[in-house]
Amino acid sequence: MVLNYIWIAFFVIAFVVGLVKLLFLGDTEIFSTIVNGSFDSAKTAFEVSLGLTGVMTLWLGIMKVGEEAGAIRVLSKIVSPFFKRIFPEIPKNHPSSGHILMNFSANMLGLDNAATPLGLKAMQGLQELNPDKETASNSQIMFLVLNTAGLTLIPVSVMLYRSQMGAANPSDVFIPILLATFVGTLSGFLAVAFYQKINLLDRVLLSVLVGFSLFVGFITWFLSTLPQEKIGKISAVSGNLILFGIIILFLVGGFIKKINVYETFIEGAKEGFGVAIKVAPYLVAILVGVAVFRASGAMDFLVNGIAFVFAAFSINTDFVPALPTAFMKSLSGSGARGLMIDAMKTYGPDSFVGKLVCTIQGSTDTTFYILAVYFGSVGIKKTRYALTCGLLADFFGLLGAITVAYLFFG
Repeated sequence: MVLNYIWIAFFVIAFVVGLVKLLFLGDTEIFSTIVNGSFDSAKTAFEVSLGLTGVMTLWLGIMKVGEEAGAIRVLSKIVSPFFKRIFPEIPKNHPSSGHILMNFSANMLGLDNAATPLGLKAMQGLQELNPDKETASNSQIMFLVLNTAGLTLIPVSVMLYRSQMGAANPSDVFIPILLATFVGTLSGFLAVAFYQKINLLDRVLLSVLVGFSLFVGFITWFLSTLPQEKIGKISAVSGNLILFGIIILFLVGGFIKKINVYETFIEGAKEGFGVAIKVAPYLVAILVGVAVFRASGAMDFLVNGIAFVFAAFSINTDFVPALPTAFMKSLSGSGARGLMIDAMKTYGPDSFVGKLVCTIQGSTDTTFYILAVYFGSVGIKKTRYALTCGLLADFFGLLGAITVAYLFFG
């Protein structure tokens, strides 16, 4: 329901802003800009869905082999003690636990091309357990919010963009991003735990949370001691090695189990096209809504209004030029990436704003996009509090990004 109101608000606000520009500023091209922007975004949404087809076909085929080989069941057993506390609706050793673990691993390693199809597969498994097929279950909401928080241990793409823009030390945003994304993820988890009344003092749950926090701290310390070139090499090699290793493990497991690996892969791959096509209408809806809001100039009014309020209270506003990237990040990944690059061009990659937009870009994921794709792929219409918790994770991720940016670069 919340998403419905927000989507309508995008169009209404865009129309009002456009009308003001036309009547009071004489901008006769404003509605042409808005309409063209909506058409372009609809085209982009379809292209994204079409591009997703190939990746979906590959990974759903691989996952089918993993299921038949028994590898997914093994992964499910490993994470069962922790997952049964945050996903109590998932039966013991259910394949969905393995799919969720693989999705989280791909996200943390920055492997976006693999994370999405693995996530969609996990969402399909959760939908099978969902008694109300049109309403998001507790497990689906927890899974989606942890995805929107976008915990990434090694933000390869952001460092690559900084290198291309001529940053003196492209990896100088690594630790700030890691800290900010950890804050956002923890905030999202705690928000869902509050709604679902999860016992955070449970011994196993508390041990995992503390242990993971220590692990993040160790990764932060270790990689901070390495030069940028080594960080890039370690991230690229480790991520892709683990990914390809999983494929080999599944194929070898299938061979040992004496299943027809090729036919099993084809059987799973057939699902890819249908899932990608099913996602397309949801993507069109979200991206067109974002496009009209941005094209009308409403985003600029919002940012300028925030700057005015902070300035009125004599609060430092150095972070304000980075806010368009922050707002766009929740709405459109490609849009936020474009704004990040634009900010680095305008202010310089080594400026405070240039480093802050990179920290923001790596600290959270695209909430509206993920919500549309993941829930859209299984036909969920009632998202309950998923969007609220996802936006809370975005907010605290943004707050964390601004805070650590002032600490490291201010």
